[in-house]
Parts: sequence; C-alpha cells; structure tokens
Amino acid sequence: MKRVIVISTSLRRGSNSDMLADKFVEGAIVAGNEVEKISLTGKDIQFCKGCLGCQKLGKCVIKDDVNDIMAKVLEADVVAWATPIYYYEMSGQMKTLIDRMNAMYSQEYKFRNVYLLTTATDDDPETPKRAETGLGGWIACFPESRLAGSLFCGGVSGPRAIEGNAKLQEAFDLGKAI
Repeated sequence: MKRVIVISTSLRRGSNSDMLADKFVEGAIVAGNEVEKISLTGKDIQFCKGCLGCQKLGKCVIKDDVNDIMAKVLEADVVAWATPIYYYEMSGQMKTLIDRMNAMYSQEYKFRNVYLLTTATDDDPETPKRAETGLGGWIACFPESRLAGSLFCGGVSGPRAIEGNAKLQEAFDLGKAI
C-alpha cells in the first residue's frame, strides 16, 4: 500500500481536471492505496516573498494553508498534480503552490513517483508540454523522484465537458497502476 496525495489545482467547481483527478483517486483506492485528494478551492495560498526563511526553518514563514499541504506531500509515496492548462502552462495557483513549497528542498521526502493530469480546450498533443516542463523543474529538485506518468485530455472547455470521455478511464487505470 502506498500513501498517495492528489492535488487538484483548479478553482472551478465541476472542472474537467478535477474530474480527471477524481478518477485517478478511484483507481488508486481500488488498487488498495491510502489516498487523499487536496483541492486548492478555498485554500489560502499566498505568493512566495523570496525571503528564504523556509530554508532556515524547514517551513514557510507565511501563515496560510501551504505548510499543511507541504507536510502531506513530504509523507506521500506518490504525488499527483491535476491542473487545467491556461495559456499553454499549468494554472497560476499550481505554480504558486510549487514556489511556496521551497522549504521541502532541504528536507527528507518519501515520494518517488509524480504524475501530472491536465485538461485544456486545445486538443493539440503538445498543449501540456510547458506544464510538464514546469513540473519537471520542481521534480528535478528531488533527485530520487521522477515524472512517472502524464495524462492529457484536450478538447474540453466548459465545466464537466469531460463527462463520458475515454480519458476518464485512462485516469482510473493510471491511478490503479501506481
């Protein structure tokens, strides 16, 4: 059994990336894993101030929801990120959270496999590449981890437009295979 954290970064209720995350979660649970999904909806996540206090303290000096999320990520065996693609990049709230988790850089971490689940209106297979590159920069700071899988569903724009899409089954299968 693995501890799995799935971070859903869309702030829109009924979002396509959140639905993809839910299917990944279902698959991981069916496989017998302990899974927690963290939605950034309603979370207080402020911008990094660049003070580097986190490097001395092992946690961020800003009092918001990031330290709690970071603690869960550090203890997870698997981390999955779900994001809508905005202007061919990860969502701003995902990038802000990644920046704020700078305190993790010098700490012990358990995760080895990282997954990226993305959705976009554009259906070109190249659409999520910049988001993968951006997440790859974070992963590179944790040399024992790797991008173990990436799943993209294009051609979905409005809330719940992904319903009935075959990519939902692929997300379930990906979660089940971890």
